[in-house]
Amino acid sequence: MVPLLAGLSVLQLVSGSVLESFEATLLQYPALLVLLPVQIGTAGNLASIMCSRLTTQLYLGTYEPRLSNPDVRANVVAVFGLAGTVFGLVGVAAWAIGVALGGSLGIARVLLVSIVSGMLLAVVVVIASVVAVEVSYRVGLNPDDTTIPVVTNVCDITGVLILFAVVSVVV
Repeated sequence: MVPLLAGLSVLQLVSGSVLESFEATLLQYPALLVLLPVQIGTAGNLASIMCSRLTTQLYLGTYEPRLSNPDVRANVVAVFGLAGTVFGLVGVAAWAIGVALGGSLGIARVLLVSIVSGMLLAVVVVIASVVAVEVSYRVGLNPDDTTIPVVTNVCDITGVLILFAVVSVVV
């Protein structure tokens, strides 16, 4: 686990560097400053839930990494349903707090940024969760120990990149 965690720590440094390069944008638009940690944390939570559910299916013998598997399909639908709902609500809350802090971004833009980046993160959540469970199991590691640190770090890194890619297009 130590080499895995060390590698993930290095990747977090990359995420922090990207985040630092967008500091001026975050300070200019307080709604985005509010949106960033909630968005990344929510994606990590969704990934943790999915990994936990897939690992349980693995131990029960019902896991097959195919969309034809009704259990995997149900988990994918649940992740996208939760993502659409939560990221919509998060966008409204971020806009309201941004306005209270003197921000100038309209609700439509904040919602667009929140929902588009959230749904793109949901795609990452699904792919990262399935890959993490598969790889962990195939190399002989316990998926309960390895998958959640991996997917939460992947969601942190990709969350920052996706959010700022969407912001650079929308704002």
